[in-house]
Amino acid sequence: MNTTGPAARGLRLIPFRGLRYVPERVGSLAAVTSPPYDVVVRPDGLHHLESADPHNIVRLILPQAATAADRHRQAASTLRRWLAEGVLAPDAEPALYVYEQRHGDLLQRGVIGALALSTPAEGVVLPHEDVMPDIVEDRAALMRATAANLEPLLLTYRSEGNATGTTAVIERTSRRAPLLSTTTEDGFSHRLWAVTDPAELAEIENDLAGRQALIADGHHRWATYLRLREEHPSSDAGPWAYGLVLLVDTARHPLQVRAIHRLLHQLPVAEALAALEAVPGSFRVRTLDGTLPEAVKELSEAAGEDAGDAGDAGDAGDANNAFLLAGDGRFHLVDRPDAELLARTVPADRPQQWRALDATVLHSTLLDHIWRIPDAPEHISYIHDTEAAVEQAERHGSTAVLLHPVREEVVRELARQAVTMPRKSTSFGPKPATGLVLRSLADG
Repeated sequence: MNTTGPAARGLRLIPFRGLRYVPERVGSLAAVTSPPYDVVVRPDGLHHLESADPHNIVRLILPQAATAADRHRQAASTLRRWLAEGVLAPDAEPALYVYEQRHGDLLQRGVIGALALSTPAEGVVLPHEDVMPDIVEDRAALMRATAANLEPLLLTYRSEGNATGTTAVIERTSRRAPLLSTTTEDGFSHRLWAVTDPAELAEIENDLAGRQALIADGHHRWATYLRLREEHPSSDAGPWAYGLVLLVDTARHPLQVRAIHRLLHQLPVAEALAALEAVPGSFRVRTLDGTLPEAVKELSEAAGEDAGDAGDAGDAGDANNAFLLAGDGRFHLVDRPDAELLARTVPADRPQQWRALDATVLHSTLLDHIWRIPDAPEHISYIHDTEAAVEQAERHGSTAVLLHPVREEVVRELARQAVTMPRKSTSFGPKPATGLVLRSLADG
């Protein structure tokens, strides 16, 4: 989208010398990649990735050690060793990178580069979710120790849909021989190209000037970028003034939006249901028969097509809020919240669209008021995969709360109003694979 006012300077994406795996030094490119750090389901997913190849990128993004400080030092040491051994090597010249993901009929292309950082007040990059300070601090400490951007954020912007500017460069580049091509175990194929031609770089620069982007995935890493830039105030033109991102034009390649589920570690399903029963009329609760896909379908039907988009509703009680509880071998649909209960528990100082979000009602009404669960790591985990959330809840006797996704239009509209959604409200995808290209902050 083009903008005026504070965002007039728009997006500035600069080339960098990408750090990439040397194919001859690893088993395969697919074996050294990983999903983003917050998508890896620990411990099973972590162990699976670590055993896939001794050089899997997860050893940098999720290092394992006794303390946080030890983890960060270990990641920095591992990165230095891999560079010294030639496992990772910088490209010969700075480039922007065209990145393609394909799975069946799904095709997504974008451009990876170092983006000039900006605050929300500048209106260039729009966040839409709150962040957790402890995660920002952990990511910042890891980035300080490694002096590297280990994985790109996913940002979206909207062009006019024409095959001009950045889109034209991407499509021309995709017809050339790629730098790398691999297929990961999830069935996605990945291809990467370098764009170094000055005319094409200028074409991208001119096209992005005046545009703004929405953070689709990576709010904590974006907050980390901003924190580290503040720590390097003299580096306005230096490496800490930029952050690694993947920019995708959703006018050409619409993203999928999924929900992020909650795992309540210390709350068994029986106790969750008992707490709901102790507040008569708070929600309708029904136990469902059938499989997980069937239960998810009923969740979708209960939420309704307009779930999370009650912009014309008179109060928060007009939203079709619905949740699915799992963990005891069955599924329990929790929906139809009491309007008076929502009026008492949901903050009234936000727009109606925000008040009607499932994530808002979950945190304000269920977690804070009925279940009284603090939003802290020892109490809540955030899990993207539906089956993994249910499996972990059943394994540990806890409760998985499955949510229905909100529509992208709602996310974008709230972001334009500078209203942040509850943390971990959405999961945009497909997400870029981690490990295909890294950015060193030591080299600029």
